[in-house]
Amino acid sequence: MVKTEVYSWRVSSALKGRLEDAARRERCSVAALLEELVELQLTLKERGQIEGDERQRELQAEALKYAGIISGDNPRRSQTVGAAVRNRLRSRPSAGR
Repeated sequence: MVKTEVYSWRVSSALKGRLEDAARRERCSVAALLEELVELQLTLKERGQIEGDERQRELQAEALKYAGIISGDNPRRSQTVGAAVRNRLRSRPSAGR
């Protein structure tokens, strides 16, 4: 592919350092690494494999329906939390069943 276009943007020195480190590890130039990363990101977005912030909020809200806390006065609760969580999960209705 012939490259004829130039695009530039400013990045923090920390990000620049990370890019340079990654390029060294991959044994390629920063420009080649950036092209690969941008191409991958665009492809994933076009395929719908990267969801926006709103979708993430929806997924988190759905997951919170199944979250809870274990309360009580048991000083050994940290030692028995596994069994308590399993019991609580067994008592909840299963999603999609």
